[in-house]
Amino acid sequence: MVQEYVSPVRVHKYPFEMVMAAYEMRFPSCPQIPVVIECVITEDSWSADDSQRDTTRKCQLNVEAPYLLKKMIGVDYVYFIQKNHLDLKSRVLEIEATNETFAARVGVVEKCKYYVHPDNPDWTCFEQRALLDVKNFFGLENTVEKIAMKQYAANIAKGKELIEEFMKEVHAGGVTELSPWSAGEPARNRELRRVVARGAEPLSPRPAAEGKRLSIADPYTLDSEYIKRYLGELTPVQESRLLQLRKWIADLQKGKVPSDTTLLRFLRARDFSVEKAREMLSQSLLWRKKHQVDRILSEYETPDVVRQYFPGGWHHHDKDGRPLYILRLGQMDVKGLLKSIGEDGLLKLTLHVCEEGLKLLEEATRSSEHAIQSWCLLVDLDGLNMRHLWRPGVRALLRIIQIVEANYPETMGRVLIVRAPRVFPILWTIVSTFIDENTRSKFLFYGGKDYLQPGGLLDYIPKDLIPDFLGGPCKSFVHEGGLVPKSLYVSGAFTERDGDPLSEDSIYRSVSLGKGQLHEVIVHNRDPQSVLTWDFDVLRHDISFTVYRSDRELDHPDRAAAACGGGAGAEESRSVLEGCGGREGEHYHRVEPALVCHDGESIQGSHVMSESGSYVLQWRCEAADSARAAQLMYFHETLASHHYRGSMSSLQSAISGFSCLSGKSVTSSCPSR
Repeated sequence: MVQEYVSPVRVHKYPFEMVMAAYEMRFPSCPQIPVVIECVITEDSWSADDSQRDTTRKCQLNVEAPYLLKKMIGVDYVYFIQKNHLDLKSRVLEIEATNETFAARVGVVEKCKYYVHPDNPDWTCFEQRALLDVKNFFGLENTVEKIAMKQYAANIAKGKELIEEFMKEVHAGGVTELSPWSAGEPARNRELRRVVARGAEPLSPRPAAEGKRLSIADPYTLDSEYIKRYLGELTPVQESRLLQLRKWIADLQKGKVPSDTTLLRFLRARDFSVEKAREMLSQSLLWRKKHQVDRILSEYETPDVVRQYFPGGWHHHDKDGRPLYILRLGQMDVKGLLKSIGEDGLLKLTLHVCEEGLKLLEEATRSSEHAIQSWCLLVDLDGLNMRHLWRPGVRALLRIIQIVEANYPETMGRVLIVRAPRVFPILWTIVSTFIDENTRSKFLFYGGKDYLQPGGLLDYIPKDLIPDFLGGPCKSFVHEGGLVPKSLYVSGAFTERDGDPLSEDSIYRSVSLGKGQLHEVIVHNRDPQSVLTWDFDVLRHDISFTVYRSDRELDHPDRAAAACGGGAGAEESRSVLEGCGGREGEHYHRVEPALVCHDGESIQGSHVMSESGSYVLQWRCEAADSARAAQLMYFHETLASHHYRGSMSSLQSAISGFSCLSGKSVTSSCPSR
């Protein structure tokens, strides 16, 4: 296995020559780095003009490995060969260390570099990277890799601290300033050589003509102080993974490279696996290009129906400085929005919110003293009921969640769910399986007025920023939502993969009923505690609706009527329940009370089928004499019981009339808002 580790650039705010004097003080041994027992010079030479020095050291290390492992491999110490090339003329020190012990089984190459800061000649930069190639190590390859990485991380953490400590010793020795090497000033150069070599004389001279070609600085490195300020605290391994991904994506893109915060989000989403993050990011970049997502902020025009009826918006910041987004989901007309702007329209709105969020994160980071990498979501569920379980709407929601999870990972820092009603566990059961496990762990739930108690919103949102609709003093400009008028519906606006709900081939079925006629749907239930759900629109006249259960195995209405001698021309106002002499209270029972619903109303509801048997959904035309038949469009579905254990009370007899828009709606017998 081959692993590469790259560290960000560390900046020492001292001139290069002073840093070299401090660096040399770690040899031949350094109590501050106990793993290094001793470093012995085996080769050392200076050029005749005192501008370049080549040094080779053999370093003895006491690696922090388990005692049993040391006994198994038969060694207490390992040896490394370190080769340094110091160029005072170019103001660069290059270091390369390779292992001598077990070199045939494990290859370790560590390269470090000190050089002058490109923007400040009085500062010095330090880069460090390592390559670990574990070829074959007695079946202990993973253990060796962990030990090597632990040692590497410890060296990184100690490096900058040591320079600061040794710099104090240099100053204490009377050296507070060193002039850079300069041609034609041999006396000053000789003194510089003496200080940076601590008076050591070379083992052999070397002519000035011999020069070593310096390596080119890596353009994809990052400053450690920049990482801490704008990306947050990262471990050495995480820093290394970030730099690896950054270099790879820069080579691939050959142009605009995603921000470091974006790279870090994808790495976090894949547990800092560079390969997995690279694959995820590549797919996302292709998706952004295909759908022109980069243009959304400048080109997106908010539809009027969204401005008037979408109950969501940004609202100041939480206590951690995260941008706060409020969504009053309980007041949102999912069906109305989908039928007016369509699934793609709702997706574009979501993407616009996400892109706004990324921009706000950048602004929050610049204005604060630490990195802000995620936003906070406050979801108010007041008003949530079974209409929100409209299955086509849930499917659209799940598709949007999947797209957001794939392209905006690790942007959600905290989700506060307030005023969660009893029905919420059902919606959560459906939706949560599509949300990343790490994201799910960030959800906090509050039922009723629990959000006002200790441990509630005041722990996460400043008191003066609690929105007014939750009892706080801050005026919220987030729209209240409400019903989308059917006059704003657009034919064919909502087209899902199974077809357009408004067309004949959709999951919805259209029915016409004359006076006194009825339409029935039989649902055979062999899964006690499963949930029967329905959603229907009354398009003309009045229609009554109820649900029955029978212990008998009921058949399709036409076949049942034929079996009892009625034939194909049986009276359409006769229920399948009454076939073959069935009587209510004896052969079948009403399990939902009758609702009379009027022209223009939309009804969603559910019933827990606690017993096996045949359940019948029945619609009956209640219209007076009219030349025009009543019209109905409906959809029903059975949800398996294993999804809803522990939440049955939230669903029992749940009915929600939502879009009651006709003149008759005022006196409707269906419960509506």
